[in-house]
Amino acid sequence: MISRRQALVGGGAGVAVVAGSAVAVGVANREKPEPAAPPSTDGKGHTVWRNWSGIQHSYPVQRSAPKDEAELAALLKAGPAPIRVTGAGHSFTGLCATDGTLVSLDAMSGVVGWDGDEATVWAGTRLGALGPALAAKGRAMANLPDINKQSLGGALGTATHGTGRTLKAIHGDVTALTLVTTGGRVIDCDANTRPDVFNAARVSLGSLGIISKARLTTTANRRLRRRVWVEPFEEALEKGEERWKTHRNFEFYAVPFTGLAANISHDETDDPALDRGPDQDTAFLDVLKTLRNLLGFSTGARRAAAKALLGGAKPETAVDEGWKLLSTERPVRFNEMEFHLPAETQLAALKQVVETIEKHRPDVFFPIEVRRIAPDDAWLSPFQGEPRGSVAVHAYYRDDYQFLFELIQPIFVKHGGRPHWGKLHSLKGPDLAALYPRWNDFLDVRRELDPQGRLLNPYLKTLFGL
Repeated sequence: MISRRQALVGGGAGVAVVAGSAVAVGVANREKPEPAAPPSTDGKGHTVWRNWSGIQHSYPVQRSAPKDEAELAALLKAGPAPIRVTGAGHSFTGLCATDGTLVSLDAMSGVVGWDGDEATVWAGTRLGALGPALAAKGRAMANLPDINKQSLGGALGTATHGTGRTLKAIHGDVTALTLVTTGGRVIDCDANTRPDVFNAARVSLGSLGIISKARLTTTANRRLRRRVWVEPFEEALEKGEERWKTHRNFEFYAVPFTGLAANISHDETDDPALDRGPDQDTAFLDVLKTLRNLLGFSTGARRAAAKALLGGAKPETAVDEGWKLLSTERPVRFNEMEFHLPAETQLAALKQVVETIEKHRPDVFFPIEVRRIAPDDAWLSPFQGEPRGSVAVHAYYRDDYQFLFELIQPIFVKHGGRPHWGKLHSLKGPDLAALYPRWNDFLDVRRELDPQGRLLNPYLKTLFGL
């Protein structure tokens, strides 16, 4: 048995040996060209804004970084529309694109104060910075997403989540928030004060106003034991439900064309810290991409090589505070579609997704992320009313991603899925109204708070209209 790290370090060389020719090695090094970048400025001299993956861009006429709620209120009342706020730009949809005003809340960052174990936090705070800030008080967020570069406001607006059968998405731990509207109003709300605004604003895609701060329930800052192991995909399918019941956090990654799945669990422990070690996910992706480039012509050869290189890797363990382990660095760019499915249909949908990719798209090499999330009551939460399981399909940023709409989205829709608000999908207002019981209630609040539609860019108009 070798460690996963050893397998990955030797993976590239091993694949070349499997291919057995210098020509094949040349193919492995042949990348698709970098996607064409938009001009850095438009004809009027406005600087381009792009999202993280590069597929969304715009040329805002004005950029602003207010320092407090008074500046933010004045900006929302008078700034050129459409007014959109951006954090880390990790949404793949057109949520933030605007030729009007682009707002950054980076100057409104940090912990505002404490009320017992609840922390009030500025919405511009990045999740990665919030972890150590809470840990300094012996507290932690109950859960974290796979990536922690997002701002708190962006995470709330798109229902960003981690994994855990009993753990809610981030907005599920919000007990109060402050919303600044286009009329210049600053509204404090919670379950008792303006509950309609509170229920709508916790997940609102930045369409009601801009959240300036939120009050969060925190938990004790405990150590977690992180365990990573590889096994046959069929075994991961068979044991998934049991593992979601057993572990505090559990997820797995189905790896197309390999017959393998990578599992990750986290459980509370009092054991001493054990270093996580350097990032391995990028090396894992490099091996999978090389297998695709060399052996994409033969699913059988590709699967055999993957099992030879990765199938025998022994589990790896780390122990540390949760905020250091639950999120992962993701330097390799991609485009992503993620839907949240009823728990009882999640794994059936996943199996069909893997079969469809292996039948039609040999260019795909990114693993498919599979998570479980507890229910909450926010009106536009994808987890509203029942536990949901998420399935996230990725495409390398240099590769075609239209297959996500053509092949993958129909599977998710058939199985009752709701789209992640920050990930790719093509559903429109009428489609979404059928998925959310409080859709029309949300639209009523939206019209009340932004009657002129100053927050609606072209993309949001396809969801909410005017």
